[in-house]
Amino acid sequence: MNILLLKQVALFSAMIGGVIGIITLIPFIGTLSFLTLILFLSAIIIVYLKRHDLLGIIDMREGAILGAVIGFSSFIAFFVVFAPLSILIGLLIRTYYVGHLLRMFITDFGGFFVMILLLLFLALISALMNAFSGLTTAYVYELLSGLKKAENENIDFEIK
Repeated sequence: MNILLLKQVALFSAMIGGVIGIITLIPFIGTLSFLTLILFLSAIIIVYLKRHDLLGIIDMREGAILGAVIGFSSFIAFFVVFAPLSILIGLLIRTYYVGHLLRMFITDFGGFFVMILLLLFLALISALMNAFSGLTTAYVYELLSGLKKAENENIDFEIK
């Protein structure tokens, strides 16, 4: 697996995770965008990269690795954007919004430690679900195209 490709995919998925963090603040769309983030964001990103010829032939193992990287980095970026914005909205509106719970966690060190552990746990769950989604997407592409990657073949970039 190409390390440069993994870094680019992680950065791209982090940007999309930040955008989903903003979209999740909208009440009726928030649940759908959060489920998209957790369950199948990697399938969307892999299909996008394949459509624009930014990703070469991948096998199922590489699809799972890409999915895990996409899931973990997008959830971390989602939380970094979502948590401060929800705290700010909770302070401005003065309701029992998600900001109230996050304010309670930030006020003392134990709550902050629990919040970091919860973030890592949910990011790992997102990585696991997106790894399966990426594996399934790579398998479907392999079935539809009929192209299989050779054992020692590395076709990630096209040099022109």
